[in-house]
Amino acid sequence: MLDRIALLLVIIGALNWGSVGIFNFDVVGWAFGGAGSAVSRIIFTLVAIAGIWCISLLFREREIVEAKHTS
Repeated sequence: MLDRIALLLVIIGALNWGSVGIFNFDVVGWAFGGAGSAVSRIIFTLVAIAGIWCISLLFREREIVEAKHTS
């Protein structure tokens, strides 16, 4: 569950950075009172922590899930 939350936060961060790069528009900053507001800084920090967490996904072994087929 933590992996999915972290991945969701990283996706939000990537979309925000995409909007900054393409449109020069910070969605998080706009939604929460500017890039320097306390709420925006908390969100940016959570996205950064999620990104650090997702680094661990690169080094984990993948679980193989066997598909059950009914005949």
